[in-house]
Amino acid sequence: MRLTVLGGGGFRVPLVHRALLDDAQGPDAAGRCTELVLHDTDPGRLNAISAVLAEQAARHTGPAPAVRTTTDLDEALAGADFVFSAIRVGGLAGRVRDEQLPLAEGLLGQETVGAGGVLYGLRTVPVATHIAERVAELAPRAWVINFTNPAGMVTEAMSRVLGDRVIGICDSPVGLCRRAARAVGADPDRAEFDYVGLNHLGWLRRIVVDGTDRLPALLADAPALESFEEGKLFGAEWLGALGALPNEYLHYYYHHREALTAIREADATRGEFLARQQEGFYAKLADGDGAGRAFQTWEDTRREREETYMAESREASGGWQRDSCDLDGGGYDRVALALMRAISRNERTTLILNVRNRGAVPGLDGDAVVEVPCLVDAGGARPLAAGPVAPDQLGLMLQLKAVERSAIEAAVDHSPRMALRALALHPLVDSVHAAQRVLRAAQG
Repeated sequence: MRLTVLGGGGFRVPLVHRALLDDAQGPDAAGRCTELVLHDTDPGRLNAISAVLAEQAARHTGPAPAVRTTTDLDEALAGADFVFSAIRVGGLAGRVRDEQLPLAEGLLGQETVGAGGVLYGLRTVPVATHIAERVAELAPRAWVINFTNPAGMVTEAMSRVLGDRVIGICDSPVGLCRRAARAVGADPDRAEFDYVGLNHLGWLRRIVVDGTDRLPALLADAPALESFEEGKLFGAEWLGALGALPNEYLHYYYHHREALTAIREADATRGEFLARQQEGFYAKLADGDGAGRAFQTWEDTRREREETYMAESREASGGWQRDSCDLDGGGYDRVALALMRAISRNERTTLILNVRNRGAVPGLDGDAVVEVPCLVDAGGARPLAAGPVAPDQLGLMLQLKAVERSAIEAAVDHSPRMALRALALHPLVDSVHAAQRVLRAAQG
């Protein structure tokens, strides 16, 4: 099986490679990845990550997929069985700009939420659509796994070309569900989770263990609730009133004032921090300083990255450190591997994924990409019926879906009017005039 990674010089690619190495340890080789093709527009980044993968493979016993690199998109896609899209159009410099332009107008500066997320989507959707068209031409039977942010918006744009053969993934719901299960003393692998929403806008509504929903008891137990990340972020009082556990990104909505203040008072935006950190990492490997230590250099950098994840939100909610079990970096890579296993080996499983709605969430049309539990097998991912959605949750979902679709139309049709609509309709953008100024600055 051939897996092609677009954005193959990206910093988190070794996590995917690690998951593939772990998967290769068992006796059954059927459906396993035997060739990993890394595509990137930057050959220097490809060389650096290739060095990390070589050292990581040397640390494992047993087979490892052959690794090949290329800067040619069509060469990378031809013959692929799975395509993992993890691109960043504009690089980290683009992310920094997406954060800073809204902040200059007193708006949230964040990669995927608010004005910054809209700017990122406007820049990314045309490239993602082109990729989808090349996949349809060169690898029509391939499954595309999209992790490119804004993941819901990008997946929906690609689905207009690829239909159900593109599936979006995110590690946030997985982390929330596993932390919540541990908080009620349950094995996360034995629990069932009722989750509904859009990417970076979802809610865990039930944790079913041996037929019993354990969420009500958790919401009534403040110490247990505040023992894990989401409980600390939102606070037991608000979660009890809400009656659900929100995705961590809803902190920007429910505690918007505090989050914005923390970001504006920080020494650097998240994008600026990552740009400096990764510039140092790639430069060290390019200069030869990391020769023979590429993997350890990457691991040290990765650890720092995980420790500082959502640092401003944690500061805004009282200041606390992430638990050690959340620092191993495993998340989206495990979801991607589980998804590939289910499809390639017909190992039926349930995963929270971004797919076309097809009636699963009442109130949204069938083509709207939603983030819900899905039954996955060789036929792909089929969303499970979510049932009625609380009005406050559905209201936010409808508004954000209008934003996503306006941004897609703006990017595809090169429409300034739709771009303004996308930005100004976002619930975290409180002024049409501010939206207009942000757009003019982004185009300047």
